[in-house]
Amino acid sequence: MLYATFNNGLAYEFVPGVTLDENTVKDPAIFPLVAAMLARFHAIPVGTEKKPILWTKLRKYLSLIPSFYTQPKKRTRFEELFPNGRQSLENEINYLQKSLEDVDDLKTVFCHNDLLLSNIIHSDGKVHFIDYEYADCNYQAFDIGNHFTEFAGVNNIDFSRIPDKDFQVRWLKLYLNELRVCTGDKTEITPEEVDCLYEKVNKFILVGHIFWITWALVQAEISELDFDFIEYASLKMGDYYSRKPAILP
Repeated sequence: MLYATFNNGLAYEFVPGVTLDENTVKDPAIFPLVAAMLARFHAIPVGTEKKPILWTKLRKYLSLIPSFYTQPKKRTRFEELFPNGRQSLENEINYLQKSLEDVDDLKTVFCHNDLLLSNIIHSDGKVHFIDYEYADCNYQAFDIGNHFTEFAGVNNIDFSRIPDKDFQVRWLKLYLNELRVCTGDKTEITPEEVDCLYEKVNKFILVGHIFWITWALVQAEISELDFDFIEYASLKMGDYYSRKPAILP
């Protein structure tokens, strides 16, 4: 339950339970709960005039990346990673946006937008989502793809943990089934529908990488957390380039 909102945050009730980790997120007793919960989340009405915040937010983060990092070590690592500075990222953003303009039927829904494992709490056969800081209208496939990417973890990232097609298809079938329950859609789920959503989700895995790379490069300058944001961006950039040829040749 949400208790209050204010200029730079919100207050909601304590949710007892255990946050998911790289193993429990694939547990056959748990991942169907996550798929169903996200479907219910996406079924929240948003109106027909709502637009995805993705590209606006992404370009905002891009504009906030410092042209000059105050710490010399960070400055050197950024220049090694992006010899052309922000222009390298802007080129990728433009490419992704143009590529996705031709994708049919990209659904806009109410998204969590930050469904990393520590934002999912499991307790008594149920899951709860927390931390709605980034929640807004966005592409359905972005929210799902972003969640799949988070299987890799944060502190000890291993992108081989991103689920393979077999797991994703099973997850998506559960998701689509619950979405039909929520919307009252009585039609059968077809293999073509599942494959279509799978392809969209994996395209948005690429976009999600770029989104959090730009975010991390901003945080590298302003955050007081003891976390290597430049290294985080570097690892995600490596996986982005590894996946890109097969997904968007």
